[in-house]
Amino acid sequence: MMVTGVLEDGSPYQVQITGQAERPVIGSARIRALVEQYKGTPVLLGRLGPLRDLDPADSQAVLALLRQRTRLIEQHA
Repeated sequence: MMVTGVLEDGSPYQVQITGQAERPVIGSARIRALVEQYKGTPVLLGRLGPLRDLDPADSQAVLALLRQRTRLIEQHA
């Protein structure tokens, strides 16, 4: 899944969410670091839940983290 967004400082990014634990995203070292930083912390998969601990191999959880911590512009399956 390809995702395009903007970080808090206004920097744009585009990553591919892979669903692989050893390389959860391809395309941005900053987004890779963000995923690593929040690994194991709870993220809401939707506005009301469910709540799930961030596993880098869980593409839904990685996408939820990006929704919460960045401004998503586009996502392509």
